[in-house]
Amino acid sequence: MSESASQKNFWKALGPGLLWAGAAVGVSHLVQSTRAGAGFGLGLMGVVIFANVFKYPAFSFGPRYAAATGTSLLEGYRRQGKWALGIYALMTLGTMFTVQAAVTFVTAALFTALIGWKEPVLGIPGFVVISAGLMAVCAGLLLIGHYKWLDKIIKVVVVVLTITTFLSTAVVLTKLPFTSFRILPEADWVTTTTTAVMICGLIGWMPSAFDISIWHSLWTLARRRETGVAPTVKNALVDFNVGYFGTTLLALCFIFMGAGVMFHSGKEFAAAPHAFAAQVIELYTENLGAWTGPVVTISAFAVMFSTTLTVVDGFPRAIATLVARFQSEEKPDVPDAISRKAYWAALAVLFVGSLVVIQFFLKSLTAMVDVATILSLLSAPPLAWLNHRSMFGAEVPEAARPGKAMRAFSWFGIGTSVALALYFVGIRWIFPSGT
Repeated sequence: MSESASQKNFWKALGPGLLWAGAAVGVSHLVQSTRAGAGFGLGLMGVVIFANVFKYPAFSFGPRYAAATGTSLLEGYRRQGKWALGIYALMTLGTMFTVQAAVTFVTAALFTALIGWKEPVLGIPGFVVISAGLMAVCAGLLLIGHYKWLDKIIKVVVVVLTITTFLSTAVVLTKLPFTSFRILPEADWVTTTTTAVMICGLIGWMPSAFDISIWHSLWTLARRRETGVAPTVKNALVDFNVGYFGTTLLALCFIFMGAGVMFHSGKEFAAAPHAFAAQVIELYTENLGAWTGPVVTISAFAVMFSTTLTVVDGFPRAIATLVARFQSEEKPDVPDAISRKAYWAALAVLFVGSLVVIQFFLKSLTAMVDVATILSLLSAPPLAWLNHRSMFGAEVPEAARPGKAMRAFSWFGIGTSVALALYFVGIRWIFPSGT
């Protein structure tokens, strides 16, 4: 293949990695990373970096498997046995409503900051109405534009937020409490239940939940159908790495902003959603000036809307494929009439279930986020293990399989996920006093 043809194929492969970034850069960054900086200064930087390191193999196996086999990770699960699909189905049912609720609620909170309206409608709380409207708009965009619109919207909003975040971080660098930096967290942070739970929640969605690895494999296939070009494993990994390492840098940026503006300032993040959103916007305006408020508010809302959009697409897309995998062993990962019906049925269930969760956590955005992130932390070990087994399955060409170092790295990530899940169970329920 000529160099120009190779470059052309790379640009056609570029996109799923940015969708991955659009899904990841949301609650985990705007909420969790900022809270970490505000509460611990730079003390949890090591935790954030470590989370991004040990999760890398499981996330990378999504696009890698799709490029190597031309099928999604769910086909890799099916080849292991329908028990594997059953595990994924249980994990999905256990997390989908809280995940969708959390990202939509944060988006709704930023929307109120943008328009200044949160009043009830016909007795229904304003945040519930706004959340329903946002998910309905996302469903409409997906109905009209399918993957093509999803791809174009995400590329724009990710670039805009990245630029404004880097600018704001550059301004706050002189205010950073460098003496608070820790490679490892303080001993009393990890032995005290309240702080330990917060740290576990931070890791649970840093950079995101493992569900997105399955979505990424499906987006890789959707991009392939749109462009007519099958990505090479190399191009798929480059596309993934752009999104992955970009989100890692953004996570550190949000820690810097939280630490530079709020650490030891006497300020604490509010639990109420509208107040929390206003505080996030202030992190930018205090550094870049009040005139940036509208731009930053629009950018923050746009990136959270992109996260909501990707999650609204991700769960139903995965569930529709899951249904197809259960129905037939030979069914390809191409949407047909049955899978499209399953997609929209799953989206409708997701819509209703998420609104119920939002109603339940209406007064505390942070509590909802903590529940969602912890559930993702607990579901991480089986998903990481299934991704590993798929990537080293017989259907993957030998040349496309990771080497011995990546295999060992993957096992390290799986072991770490198990250890963290057990640690959370212990510190939260077995030894809640932290002793």
